[in-house]
Amino acid sequence: MDKERRRFQKMTIGVLHGGWSSEREISLGSGNCVIQALKRQGFKVKAIDVQRDFMKKLKGIDVAFIALHGHPGEDGTIQGVLDFLGIPYTGSGVIGSAIGMDKITSKRLFEAVNIPTPAYYYGEQMNIDEAIAKLDFPLVVKPRAEGSSVGVTIVETKKEMEKAVRKARRYGPYFFEKYIPGMMATCGILSDVPLPILEIAPKTRKFYDYKSKYTKGMTEYVVPARIPEKKYKKTQKYALAAHRAIAAHGFSRVDFVLDNNHNPYVLEVNTIPGLLSESNLPLEARAIGLGYDELTYEILKTSMIRF
Repeated sequence: MDKERRRFQKMTIGVLHGGWSSEREISLGSGNCVIQALKRQGFKVKAIDVQRDFMKKLKGIDVAFIALHGHPGEDGTIQGVLDFLGIPYTGSGVIGSAIGMDKITSKRLFEAVNIPTPAYYYGEQMNIDEAIAKLDFPLVVKPRAEGSSVGVTIVETKKEMEKAVRKARRYGPYFFEKYIPGMMATCGILSDVPLPILEIAPKTRKFYDYKSKYTKGMTEYVVPARIPEKKYKKTQKYALAAHRAIAAHGFSRVDFVLDNNHNPYVLEVNTIPGLLSESNLPLEARAIGLGYDELTYEILKTSMIRF
């Protein structure tokens, strides 16, 4: 048994899950999977369903394993609280978490370091006609800071666009992005190393929306993705570059769309990707022989930088 594992076995690991974002149910599922995996490895675990009074539940834990999705667990809020309390935690810090949650800030950073990302329109005064003139149809309407494709719509007419804006603005600021037809794919990063690329092929839906993600049998996942070797390596290269650009730490999952010539475009970096046993990151880890329990331990070790 390695020294780090023995050290963690002397600790109480608080698994933070739940929360109050639109992704609460997914987070509860991720957290439950993590809790069982850590228990199977002999770790002492305290399950913490994050509610508004969550701070008093942190008493007695030595390290936090964050399995929260969306606000306030993936946007830097929980990370800031844990930093203030001096509790080490897994994954990205305040800066990486906040940037990763903010799609506009992320895209500006991608552009600054020459990482391809779909063209977009965003401004203080959102003008539909200007967006259409710049991007043309079809385009995508997205909330600026949501996950799991919540509030996302692909539109092909101005009428559809107006309806999609009403949907997206329920979740706060929104933006318009050029729709690129092609392959949806994702590439996990673990300890600064790109994992195999996973190809995402929804069977009936137009794109990889919330229903396609979380309804069994609605999406086919192919690992490794069916991408020509040079483009495959380029996609992995951009995944690691995007992870670093937003100051992510330890692990993440970078989402892509590849056009019909397999040219990759980064959509976003997820600093706390789904951790259900059949979620994208665990599937990618499994492709290199890393089982779910081993993956959770590798993620747990990302907290070591803060001890």
